[in-house]
Amino acid sequence: MISVIITTYKEPEALDLCLRSAIEGQQNKNQIIVVVDGFYDINKEILKKYSEHIEILNLEENVGMIKAMNLGHYNAAYDLVFHVQDDNVFPRFWDTTLEEEWEEGSVITPNQIEPTPSIFKQFHIKDLGRDPKTFDLEQFWQYDYHYISGDKKEECGSTFPFLISKYDYLKIGGFDETYPGPWVVDWEFFMKCSLAGLKMIRTWNCHFYHFVSLGTSPTIEKQLEKKQIELHCSEYAKYKWGSYIHSHSETNQKFIL
Repeated sequence: MISVIITTYKEPEALDLCLRSAIEGQQNKNQIIVVVDGFYDINKEILKKYSEHIEILNLEENVGMIKAMNLGHYNAAYDLVFHVQDDNVFPRFWDTTLEEEWEEGSVITPNQIEPTPSIFKQFHIKDLGRDPKTFDLEQFWQYDYHYISGDKKEECGSTFPFLISKYDYLKIGGFDETYPGPWVVDWEFFMKCSLAGLKMIRTWNCHFYHFVSLGTSPTIEKQLEKKQIELHCSEYAKYKWGSYIHSHSETNQKFIL
């Protein structure tokens, strides 16, 4: 059995599809925790719709994705914990596939399908929809199961979503909540996994769909603000580790020079 941690903000249509695919696509009755990072009223109808199948962790105010993921992880009932965001769609048989891929001392990353070219060379590029409202779940399931999934895995994980032992997550301290924003902290997390000796495994046995970006495009001012916070995060990592954190373009391994 797996504990699934889904952090959500204010994209109820994406959350609806994410939960539907997780519940209908599972073979077992897993624990599914939805961490509501503020804006509960926006999501309450969707949460009510799936209330028999999920647990809700209502943070009441926006604390940020990093703290939300940590709090969700602390509430996991099972040793295997799967961290996924609400802009992902689950494939069929996702739970039994991930359990079969699991091995002690590893972090398992299922590969992803994205509609546009990605910085991650392993991702499969196929536009199956860019809007949760019109996304065809059955078409996605058929495409993944019959056309692209296969018996392949390599040590090139280090991306979301990921399956990890609850103990291993806690052993490396989870995500560092002291960062000034959500950037770079994920690179640091995956780097800590590698430093702790965990194998960063990517499997092609199932693919999750990722919408990449949802909602309205940010203003120029918001883009500049985001870039500034990202720079602050990079500088914070340098302050903490004595070097900037880098990512290998082929293996996705995170490292410091």
